[in-house]
Amino acid sequence: MEVFSKSFKNGDVIPTIYTCDGENISPHIAWKNFPLETKSFVLIMDNRDKSSNIFTHWIVYDIPLSVCELPENFPKHPEVNGIKQGINDRGEIGYFGPCPPRGDEYHRYTFTVYALKISNLGLPAGVPRSKVEKAIEGFVIAKAQIVGLYKRH
Repeated sequence: MEVFSKSFKNGDVIPTIYTCDGENISPHIAWKNFPLETKSFVLIMDNRDKSSNIFTHWIVYDIPLSVCELPENFPKHPEVNGIKQGINDRGEIGYFGPCPPRGDEYHRYTFTVYALKISNLGLPAGVPRSKVEKAIEGFVIAKAQIVGLYKRH
């Protein structure tokens, strides 16, 4: 399985438009070469740098098999055409872009796409990451990531 983006390349800097210093819109994220048994997808974006806590920026679930990409500026609504979004660690529905403390070091932002052998998690929109992670336990058949970097000056 492979995750890629038209917005940035793996390991490159995430453009400012996708951050709190820009328009804070979500980048394009796409995936391919997933297992034939796949029935749905989940996307989780997080930052694991600089603290013992993982900061969750974006949770998208119940993405149907027919959808293999999320476009730039995906709407920040709890549900879009059956695709649900969870609550990020700012307490908001949808995407919240990179916004690290100002400094000299880049933070790494990981977009992980999970291929699942079930078509629906049975969760309402707007749940936290912990509920999504519990719901996908035992159903993940593949996962892949793309990582972007960002630092604030």
